[in-house]
Amino acid sequence: MSQIVEDLITLLKLEPLGEGKFLGKSQDLGLPKLFGGQVVGQALSAAHQTVENRTAHSLHCYFLRPGDARMPVEYAVETVRDGGSFSVRHVNASQAGKVILSMSVSFHIQEEGFEHYDAMPNVPGPECFESEWNLYKKHSNELPEKIRGVFLAERPIERRIVENQNPFRPRHGIAKRHVWIKSIAPLPNDELISQSMLAYATDYGFLDTALVPHGLSIGNPYLNIASLDHSIWFHRSFRLDDWLLYVADSPSAGSARGFVRGQIYNQDGVLVASTVQEGLLRYKKT
Repeated sequence: MSQIVEDLITLLKLEPLGEGKFLGKSQDLGLPKLFGGQVVGQALSAAHQTVENRTAHSLHCYFLRPGDARMPVEYAVETVRDGGSFSVRHVNASQAGKVILSMSVSFHIQEEGFEHYDAMPNVPGPECFESEWNLYKKHSNELPEKIRGVFLAERPIERRIVENQNPFRPRHGIAKRHVWIKSIAPLPNDELISQSMLAYATDYGFLDTALVPHGLSIGNPYLNIASLDHSIWFHRSFRLDDWLLYVADSPSAGSARGFVRGQIYNQDGVLVASTVQEGLLRYKKT
């Protein structure tokens, strides 16, 4: 297994402290703030470790304060309910005594029921596209030197964007993106690992979809962008070491906020997860 993938699995496992409390290390990606996907993935992992024989089917969280990548994160899990079929947990993630993320997670036993889902969009497969990392390397001369290392660092999850273009010279377009995602190395047969890694991955580049109609990229120096809330529904089992298609669209932006929705399919065209996020989009050219 790739060392960078092993490091991510370890990052998401957490250290148990007893009585529903866990400690997570922080990953310094060279960004100004702690990556929100890390906190979402770790909070899900913390909640999952307090439940037996049930799988997470939905989570809803609010980002309350920016996190600090130089500090560990403490997770406190509250048992809200354990019913015959469902369990609910509430998780607070804190640094220096202040809550940075609040999450509710619901878990469900395995049950049979009605089946239907939206059809997967007809797009070319991942073999038709370059990795986002390769695109960054091709256009690295357009990156400011102080952030070049952030964009060119190796990543545990590969992304291949269908709407392939220079990531630093965006064009105006419709608010929709298709991205193939996959772990760069095989993963253990553990649903918690796949779910927490997908939670980690879904926050990355998701809100960028709301910038497409405005011809802006996340690297614009006049743009202040931050996740405000994030929700995930896990519909069916999946493996993140197989290619998944992340389909994102943004039906609305206004009042300095952007709203984005996502659907995630496996290569057989089965819908395995859905996501929704709202984020801060401030543009001040001063």
